[in-house]
Amino acid sequence: MNDQHNIRTPEEKEFGKRLGIVVFLFSMFIAAIIGMLLNIQVVNVTKYKQKAAKQYERVVTEYAQRGVILDRNARMLAESIESISFYANPAIVRNTPLFDENGKPVNDKRTRKQKTFDNSAAVATLFANKLGLNRLECLKELKRPKGMAVLGRKIPVAKALPLMDEKIPGVWFDKEQQRYYLNVAAQLIGSTGSNNEGSSGLELQLNKELKGQDGTRIFQRNATGVRYPAPDVQQQDAIKGHTVQLTIDGDIQSIVEDELSKAVERFQAEAAASIVMDVRTGEILAMANNPAFDLNRRETWKPELARNRTVTDSYEPGSTFKLVMAAAATDILKRKADDLVFAHNGILPLYNLRIRDHEPYGNITFRQSIMYSSNIIAAKTAMAVGREKFNFYTRSFGFGRKTGIGLIGESSGRVRSVANWDRTTLPWMGYGYQVMATPLQTLQSYAAIANDGELMRPYVIKKIVDVEGKVVRENVPEKVKRVVSVETARYLSKEYFKAVVDSGTAKNAALPGISVAGKTGTARRAAGGSYANPVYVSSFVGYFPVEAPRYAIIVIVERPRTAYYAATVAVPVFAGIAARMIACSEEMQKNLAVPSPEQRVIDSISTVAVPELRGLKGRDAQRLLKWLKLEMDYSGNFDGVVVLQNVAPGSMVQQERVIKVALVPKKMNRKSS
Repeated sequence: MNDQHNIRTPEEKEFGKRLGIVVFLFSMFIAAIIGMLLNIQVVNVTKYKQKAAKQYERVVTEYAQRGVILDRNARMLAESIESISFYANPAIVRNTPLFDENGKPVNDKRTRKQKTFDNSAAVATLFANKLGLNRLECLKELKRPKGMAVLGRKIPVAKALPLMDEKIPGVWFDKEQQRYYLNVAAQLIGSTGSNNEGSSGLELQLNKELKGQDGTRIFQRNATGVRYPAPDVQQQDAIKGHTVQLTIDGDIQSIVEDELSKAVERFQAEAAASIVMDVRTGEILAMANNPAFDLNRRETWKPELARNRTVTDSYEPGSTFKLVMAAAATDILKRKADDLVFAHNGILPLYNLRIRDHEPYGNITFRQSIMYSSNIIAAKTAMAVGREKFNFYTRSFGFGRKTGIGLIGESSGRVRSVANWDRTTLPWMGYGYQVMATPLQTLQSYAAIANDGELMRPYVIKKIVDVEGKVVRENVPEKVKRVVSVETARYLSKEYFKAVVDSGTAKNAALPGISVAGKTGTARRAAGGSYANPVYVSSFVGYFPVEAPRYAIIVIVERPRTAYYAATVAVPVFAGIAARMIACSEEMQKNLAVPSPEQRVIDSISTVAVPELRGLKGRDAQRLLKWLKLEMDYSGNFDGVVVLQNVAPGSMVQQERVIKVALVPKKMNRKSS
């Protein structure tokens, strides 16, 4: 009996088998669910958290305000201003939902879908009226089949405010930073790209310091779609970029740029550059290039216009390099200003070549050889000094290496090692050929003589300050080395370079009541690898006052076409810059105070030379005349520019004389010219 009870029928076996399969499948299902839960909650928890967060969270980047750039007097040279950009989703604008007076959706009874209407025309009209835009252009943007529509970029906040308060379905706005410039020192300051990142100049070089740190805002969305700041998340505030203060003086920079512009136009030159330096500290007060570009119009930017020629371009300096020859002759050869030298009547045959002077000089003093810029005497003197010692003086003055100013693209120039010199190198280097130098290097060498023989490191960044006012980085005057003794430096200044301005090739560089020293340079530049068709570079570097030098200026004019001698081209530009910046700068007037005996002599002068006033603004002309103790009487608009003066430039007149000028608005003057 029991055995019969234990025997399972085929039906029971089949049922048990099926039950087992069901249990197995159910177990596998439970295991799969557990595995999926483990995968979601343990293995890939971060991934699924992020996916979930995307459904109800939005991370908004709050862009940091870019730091400002100031001049030495804290005048704003570059700043970022918040602007508003409006965007739209065309699909939403064209299918705007309808709601009744109670805020409930209005549904179509037939399709049971929410009713919509096309809001494109109304939105286009609103933006055209509020922002002064073209309505058809706005409508065209809103008719895009896909993608995002741009309704307005970088609108001033005050102008955009009414639209920011409008709640238009499918339309939103973002806050952006827009860079504005005083529009001076374009190549030095540089520019930013559309992403507010530095693209050239100091904007690029100091991009890390200027751009600041972006912040983030995290918003959550409730069931009805309303967003609110996430309560359990720490919001990251944006941190404004550092403030950069330069050694540049905005007023002096403007004057230098104006004078260079006039020189390029007057002499139909290819380009021009100039630097103003405080010889005692190495501070750069102005660094200008022409042609330039408009910092506030990004479309005017071109690589060739953004090049800072004062530090990137090197050239054969010509006669301005005779400083090295004169210093070596004074120290090594014990040469004196009154020593007689023979200039071979203007032609010196040497190694099957000829060195020429622009005038056939015979026996002249060494002072006269520098005053009249004799290439023959310079070549003979260099050979007398010798290769090793001449090379030593060349490198001591800073040629062949970077100045240390630290600007992007600075060139070290080129001075060949003595082992690579040929027999013509030494004599040709004596008067500034077979050596390459940047304008800044040449200015630095003359500033060393003006500073009693101490070579200073030039610098243009005064300090960098963070948002809390803490100084992050600061530059101070730094002595590089002593190149010549105090006695040699003062001898060179008073015996040679002052004579160049008093009686030599740079008479036009003289300033009323202030002594000036300097040297002209008219160098041929190789064109197409040959000097057969000469292309000239005219230059002048000078400093003042000679008794206690404070300021040095270099002027370079490349490829002038209507004239090329430095005395005619570069020297007047120097004089114009120096006279105007002294007249307009109270700091400079204070620093140029001379000892009382000399001041009494200056005060006793009863006649002065009338300056060139044409092209100056009325205010600048008045200041310049006042500095010379002259009065101005004008007709026309005082905010305009001088087009006529009743006393010719250069005429000697009694102090207190009234100079009559005619002024016209600047725009009118441009049209007439």
